Amino acid sequence: MTASPTVAPHGARVSAAELENFIALAFGAVGLPAPDARGVAQLMAQADVQGSEGHGVFRLPQYIRRIKAGAVNVRPNIRVEREAAGMALVNGDNGMGHLVMKFAAERAIEKAKTAGVAWVGAKWSNHAGPASLYSNMPAAHNMIGLYMAVGSANHLPPWGGIDMLLSTNPLAVSIPGGDEPPIVLDMATTVAAYGKVKTKAQRGEMMPEGWMIDREGKPLTDPKRANEGFLLPIGGYKGYGLALVIGMLCGTLNGAAMGKDVVDFNADDKSVTNTGHSIVAINIEAFMQLAEFRKQADVLVRDLRAAKRMPGVDRIRMPGEGSWQARLENQKNGVAVPPALLQALDTLAGELHIAPLGR
Repeated sequence: MTASPTVAPHGARVSAAELENFIALAFGAVGLPAPDARGVAQLMAQADVQGSEGHGVFRLPQYIRRIKAGAVNVRPNIRVEREAAGMALVNGDNGMGHLVMKFAAERAIEKAKTAGVAWVGAKWSNHAGPASLYSNMPAAHNMIGLYMAVGSANHLPPWGGIDMLLSTNPLAVSIPGGDEPPIVLDMATTVAAYGKVKTKAQRGEMMPEGWMIDREGKPLTDPKRANEGFLLPIGGYKGYGLALVIGMLCGTLNGAAMGKDVVDFNADDKSVTNTGHSIVAINIEAFMQLAEFRKQADVLVRDLRAAKRMPGVDRIRMPGEGSWQARLENQKNGVAVPPALLQALDTLAGELHIAPLGR
């Protein structure tokens, strides 16, 4: 049973259905057709349920501002512009990124049924939430899903530089298991995603050392001063290289923005972003029997968990385990909406003349 929401100063816990309904009402109020508003709302609520708090309802006020400013097309003609047996290029017509990537993922899944592997790129899209939302889509069809994107703002310089020419460029891979939960790797190519910086700022919390440095190389821990520095890549120069390659595969290859052409959608509500994404669906049955793959995946996971541990380590965890546990908890108890976010959503509800979230 979902806990009853409290008043704004104390935050709230709300069900996924309440989140979805609120988000759908908000998008409907600014012109999205009802099916599209509901489709985006479902994916955003899923993001919160799986614990991707920087990419769920937290982003709603920003999305609404951009729609109101004319930066997003609320009635896009999302379509396939180029295709072959195992690939397609989708033109998102500047629609909501969630709609564009759902369309692209569905095309990749359908093509992989016959081609074995399908790669679908997208251009003229927008921010689409957490990467694993889309890698999970092929996994739900007994396939391996791989998703990559150009981030929606540049917060990473080339290794050794200080000009912001790269983004967090995320990568997600979802691999179905048998009796064990799926393996889901969802990561930015920076130590922390910028969405985490934004949530820290909204809550008045400091960042850990190691997330960002200033332009003189000194640790930067105040998220409200984030524009004075930049995010650090994972693994030093290797993370820089990975961000560059993902950007070329999802931006340059698709005819989408990359490098200096990336628009900072955190600071600019009016410009079209031309965000690029790529989704790959790998049909496991094209390589081996699905049941055998599931069995071997479970064996591997159990072997890893049973490995001897270093002192002080309570257990060995798998990629995606945190999101799996968050999903179970949030489905049972509702999603926690912090006070500052709830207040922002209350303000938004008043501006749009819709019912407040959870009340």
